[in-house]
Amino acid sequence: MSSEKIKFAYWVPNVSGGLIVSNIEQRTSYDFDYNRKLAQIAEQSGFEYALSQIRFTAGYGAEYQHESVSFSHALLAATTKLRVIAAILPGPWDPVVVAKQLTTIDILTGGRIAVNVVSGWFKGEFQAIGQPWLEHDERYRRSEEFIDVLKGIWTTDNFSYSGDFYRFHNFTLKPKPLQQPHPEVFQGGSSRAARDMASRVSNWYFTNGNTVDGIKAQIDDIKSKAAVHNHKVKIGVNAFIIARDTEAEAKAVLAEIIEKANPEAVNAFGHEVKQAGAASPEGEGNWAKSTFEDLVQYNDGFKTNLIGTPQQIAERIVALKAIGVDLILSGFLHFQEEVAYFGEKVLPLVRELEAQQTALPA
Repeated sequence: MSSEKIKFAYWVPNVSGGLIVSNIEQRTSYDFDYNRKLAQIAEQSGFEYALSQIRFTAGYGAEYQHESVSFSHALLAATTKLRVIAAILPGPWDPVVVAKQLTTIDILTGGRIAVNVVSGWFKGEFQAIGQPWLEHDERYRRSEEFIDVLKGIWTTDNFSYSGDFYRFHNFTLKPKPLQQPHPEVFQGGSSRAARDMASRVSNWYFTNGNTVDGIKAQIDDIKSKAAVHNHKVKIGVNAFIIARDTEAEAKAVLAEIIEKANPEAVNAFGHEVKQAGAASPEGEGNWAKSTFEDLVQYNDGFKTNLIGTPQQIAERIVALKAIGVDLILSGFLHFQEEVAYFGEKVLPLVRELEAQQTALPA
């Protein structure tokens, strides 16, 4: 097991509806005042990262959406240590604009911005904003070029590039980012194309929630491919966390979330994402094997099973670390109070268990 402590991130609720497609009461808001306070609570509670969401149109319970890059900058301005990952979509964004935007934010915030390059799963959204919808593997091929270009602009003067999607001729970005060699690059996905891309170009790979065995299979595949390319990639796993004083309380919350799910929205979301995954050559991808109950949480977060008492959750987190997980990307029902509870009740137990594992003889 790695001696490095496992890290924690939370999904920024800059999109309305929270992180579940359910009519259950949520004391979570997409507005900035709520999110500013949440970022400060998360920072104080031991979270290293926050991930802002990118959505352009309403759907599946998300009626309102704040733009991710500007929202990320505002959260960084309200904190001192938290690192914020701004999600962007190749297509609507050009890489030179992202490179320039994030460099400025990086300098203004002391080197705390990162980027999550989202290849896209929502065909209707691309159509609504007049963007071409590429085939599955083509979306990942474009994203890989996008990341190559970003890193090239950030690290090279007189940068030139000739790809199928992007071309540059002796372009120099000044000033360069504070972070060296460049801000961290995250990406997500579960398809073969997503894993292959991560093994070549990304610093971090996010996968949907899954069982320990399912996550391990993906990690082993990515790490073996990355080794061939002399590349290292860290792994983040999605989890919807329900931490309560008793296991019965936690399971009752999960049952209520699913009981009050919005069937029309869940099924529409499921149709959209399964169609995107089925378009991959292997016919799989994120959500390929998700049930109705899984899809109530956007990123299969229930599957990771961080639902129970603080001790149960801490033990499961350390078990994930043991198979190579470097970061838990967390969603919550009532973000502010539950992030605080996690920091007070769960995180100290994780650190205790990590210390015990590190102290064991090899």
